[in-house]
Amino acid sequence: MQKKLTITVEESVYNGLYAVAGKRNISRFIESLIRPHIIDTSLDEGYRAMALDEEREREALEWSEGTIGDVAHESR
Repeated sequence: MQKKLTITVEESVYNGLYAVAGKRNISRFIESLIRPHIIDTSLDEGYRAMALDEEREREALEWSEGTIGDVAHESR
């Protein structure tokens, strides 16, 4: 869902935005600049990279399956 935001900038800044992004693209341009600072996607990218590492995934599966035996011997 999109929300409307009204901001005030100097005329020279607006003219620069208009020149670089174009009249109908200023919002999208500003959002593309701000998004990396507001929404942290590095965690998603990190998990994606780890999932592609087959050797790491194999080792992680071996480790997690190895802990199942530990739980069976736990005292309550």
